[in-house]
Amino acid sequence: AVNQSLALAPDNFGARKARAWVLLGKHEFAQAREIAVALNQARPDDVQVYGFLTDSNTELGRYAEAEKACNWMLKLRPGNVPALTRAAYLREIFGDTDGALDLMMMAFRQTPVGQTEDRAWILTQIAHLKLQAGKPAEATQALREALAIFPDYHYALANLAKVLIEESRYDDAILLLQRRYSAAPHAENLFDLAEALTLAGRNELAAKAFQDFEAKARAESATWDNANRELIFYYADHAKQPQKALEIAKFEVSRRQDVYTLDAYAWALHLNGQEDLAK
Repeated sequence: AVNQSLALAPDNFGARKARAWVLLGKHEFAQAREIAVALNQARPDDVQVYGFLTDSNTELGRYAEAEKACNWMLKLRPGNVPALTRAAYLREIFGDTDGALDLMMMAFRQTPVGQTEDRAWILTQIAHLKLQAGKPAEATQALREALAIFPDYHYALANLAKVLIEESRYDDAILLLQRRYSAAPHAENLFDLAEALTLAGRNELAAKAFQDFEAKARAESATWDNANRELIFYYADHAKQPQKALEIAKFEVSRRQDVYTLDAYAWALHLNGQEDLAK
């Protein structure tokens, strides 16, 4: 649809914005950023374009640029929910869990009751931060609320499974992760299920899940929308193939230097004896 729109009017702003949004959804962050920069130069007062800049720069590890774009979102439209949630994520990355929680709570209060998926997503993020802050009971309460308003929401199921794993309730966590994988059959979701099966001592089922995960993850490894970070940890910690882990990590870090990719790369370097680079 975007291509048809651009064929009719090659420079129309709405279609170019839609294209950037689609690319972000496909995790093609570098190309999305390129388009967002051009859009921002054309209309420096468009709040949504600053959101695209925040997202793409964050995922690429360009945090100073992400922070600047997010601040502009808040300056142009103070208190808008998309800016609050993005600012919360940036605060989390920089270690300010309490500050991130404050912003997420503010965003939740400003999200209309009828927007059930948005509210469920924000509640799930609140739960994630509560768990980081060492408050599993409060995290569980937020997740139960998210699932009450948006049943079988796969992000909420994943975070509730994390709470259960923290409590060593592996069998209950596995049930939730199986429901999550049925709802969203992505490679990274299968990896989490395989790890839970390992913790529960179901080694045969875990081995099969890891085998299926590896096949799915390798098939999409060269694309932007991939499970390469999970694949790195699979080769590093489960398959005991550190050289393969480093091979995937080098490829991924050549495209993006966000903290999570750097973390996986550092672990792969460490396991291959390259301690100075790992540090």
